Order: sequence, then C-alpha cells, then structure tokens
Amino acid sequence: MKEGIHPKYHEVEARCACGHTWKTQSTKPELHLEICSNCHPFFTGRQKLIDTEGRVERFTKKFGAQTSESRKTAAKSAKTAKAKKATAAAR
Repeated sequence: MKEGIHPKYHEVEARCACGHTWKTQSTKPELHLEICSNCHPFFTGRQKLIDTEGRVERFTKKFGAQTSESRKTAAKSAKTAKAKKATAAAR
C-alpha cells in the first residue's frame, strides 16, 4: 500500500433515527442513519410509512387516494357526461 493516499479508518458508533446504536468502522468520524435493520419494514415485518420531504402527502394531494374501483366509477361517469354533451350538441 502507498503511504499517505488512504483515508483514516475510524471505529465509530452508528446511530439510527429510531435510537438504535452499534459500533462499526468507517472512514467518516460519525454515522447518523434514518433507518436500520431494527426499524426497516423488510426485517421487522411491520409496515411503516417513511415519508421524506412530504412526498407521499404531495402525491395524495395531487392524485388523491385512488383505488381501482374509484377510477372505474370516475371513468364511467366521465363517459356518460361525454355522451350527454354529444346528444345535447346534436339537438
């Protein structure tokens, strides 16, 4: 190995947002994580909504909480409204 080109390797305590801490090694002096294996839905089996920067709220505000049934009924009502316009224009 060449001297002086490699970063320093520190023993650090990693901290998760849930409060879990553990010791590891890193080139960074400290580690702060948003999610770890103790709070991640894949490892815990619990569904947890992780909303960073309000993305989920923005999406539901823009598109609403739509289901396939609500989309079908909306398409059906739009189709009937279009048909009513067409018959009114023909008169």
